[in-house]
Amino acid sequence: MSEDSLIPTSETPAAYRVLARKYRPKDFSDLMVGQEPMVRTLTNAFETGRIAQAYMLTGVRGVGKTTTARILARALNYKTSDTDKPTIDLRIPGEHCQAIMEGRHVDVIEMDAASHTGIDDIREIIEQVRYRPVSARYKVYIIDEVHMLSTQAFNGLLKTLEEPPEHVKFIFATTEIRKVPITVLSRCQRFDLRRIGASDLVGLFTTILGKEGISADPDAMAMIARAAEGSARDGLSLLDQAIAHGGGIVEVEAVRSMLGLADRARIVDLFSHIVKGDVAAALDEFAGQYEMGASPAVVLTDLADFTHLVTRLKYVPDAANDQSLSEIERTRGAEFAEGVAVTTLSRIWQMLLKGIPETEASSRPAGAAEMVLIRLAHAAHLPSPEDAARRLMELSNGEAPRQPLAPGNGNGGGTQASIAAPVQARGSDMMPAQRTTGNGATMLRAVPDAAPQAMPVGRVEERPVEAPAAKAEPKITVRSVSDIADLCGTNRDIKLKTLVRGFVRLVNLEPGRLEINLPDDAPKTLVAELQKKLEEWTGIRWMVILSREPGAPTLIEAETQAQEKRVSDARQDPDVAAILARFPGAKITDVRIKGPELEEDLEPVAVAAAESEEGDILPGDDIEH
Repeated sequence: MSEDSLIPTSETPAAYRVLARKYRPKDFSDLMVGQEPMVRTLTNAFETGRIAQAYMLTGVRGVGKTTTARILARALNYKTSDTDKPTIDLRIPGEHCQAIMEGRHVDVIEMDAASHTGIDDIREIIEQVRYRPVSARYKVYIIDEVHMLSTQAFNGLLKTLEEPPEHVKFIFATTEIRKVPITVLSRCQRFDLRRIGASDLVGLFTTILGKEGISADPDAMAMIARAAEGSARDGLSLLDQAIAHGGGIVEVEAVRSMLGLADRARIVDLFSHIVKGDVAAALDEFAGQYEMGASPAVVLTDLADFTHLVTRLKYVPDAANDQSLSEIERTRGAEFAEGVAVTTLSRIWQMLLKGIPETEASSRPAGAAEMVLIRLAHAAHLPSPEDAARRLMELSNGEAPRQPLAPGNGNGGGTQASIAAPVQARGSDMMPAQRTTGNGATMLRAVPDAAPQAMPVGRVEERPVEAPAAKAEPKITVRSVSDIADLCGTNRDIKLKTLVRGFVRLVNLEPGRLEINLPDDAPKTLVAELQKKLEEWTGIRWMVILSREPGAPTLIEAETQAQEKRVSDARQDPDVAAILARFPGAKITDVRIKGPELEEDLEPVAVAAAESEEGDILPGDDIEH
């Protein structure tokens, strides 16, 4: 950002103006803070003369949508004694610049769609676009919060928006881009204004405070930048409040008290107690922060932020150079990144994501936050699922575990039996079972479900070999998709039967394993529902796999193909052909194959139909064969 451009828009303000208005960007050099892609696109478009007829600006509140719209209107109507064309080089104020930036130019019409939502407001715009601008190059319509327009208003705007007069440009701004009809979006050149990074906001605050002659603590500005969440307007409003709160000085304690934030250094200490599993120290630290006025939910949120920072530093060490980070976050965050496992960080993150909304919704937020911290500290001693599976396999193979499954200290709690749950390692046929040692402790042994393999030389096999369990036989045999459809009918599940007949394309079928292909319009829950019902009806476990192979036709497709073949064969029958020739317009609608007990010569039927009176079969009548 150019520091020279950050000057008040009015040299002699009549009254105090907040920083967000006083230092509002007035040209594209100011918008370079976080919006470089949009500026680059507009630069190339103006240089090549490819100026769009309508623009759509979208982004979160406070990123500069309305200000960008005014700057864009100023660039479209830029005119000086030396330059008379649209340009993004606005360093020298033009004839229309001041009036446009102050929102009082006659040819730049601003409308707030939140208060002008109806078709009558849009009809007024449509009637005015035919008239040329009074003094500027283009008549520019800026519609803020355009998503608030009614459906009728959007429909009334479409034709004018698609083919506006050459002297008219539209600029829309919205925070809810999904509420804007796609028909409107397709007629606009869209720019997504990004959230402004915390480091960019810190730089902006530093420049503005330097011009205001106000001293500020860097950590205090970092706090405000984080609280702004990417919004320059929110950040400057908070900065204004911090200046007033601190009596003209922006200090860390004043900002923390103003925002109700926890001390970042104390958050790091709390994180340290949690990863060590020290419940008492963690609760004592939380109590101290709570007494200082920190909100319980804010403490947990800051703890989650620091957890994310440590995880990020583990893979991106350069992230420590972020200006919004305090010195203690940089140094101790890097230390934790080297010493704390990713599985532990991920577990803390997941538990905090669940605990924060619980704390916010609780009638006793402090107690709820303490329970979250207790769970976090207790979980610090638990092994990761991968370690648990590996150690169980070591025990099942008769090897001594490399380290205890769960340290049995006072905080972590638990013994090896605390995770003695059935676990099956991937790629292994060994299933864990329990056995008891001489001292009464529950241990794990493996029960093979296949023939025992030879033991290495020198190892004594102490475990008894148990016979493999017999596989369950299905109560009902399933050999085809037709059998599955019949099974659905037998169990009166007509909905599933219809779905099976209409969507299931068989790829492979074995006892307990079904591979199918489904079309794109098939219900998403069909595979799970089919697996559940097959297990319930047959009494064995099923795997229903969705395959990319084309598979066989569905039952309905197969029946349709068979019927078409029967109709084709019937059409080639001499008697049927004679009937069709005798009665022009007649057609075959159905062909049915009769059973042996009802099978008769079809010739008398055809002859009888041919010899009947003409009044009985008229041209265009259908013949059922």
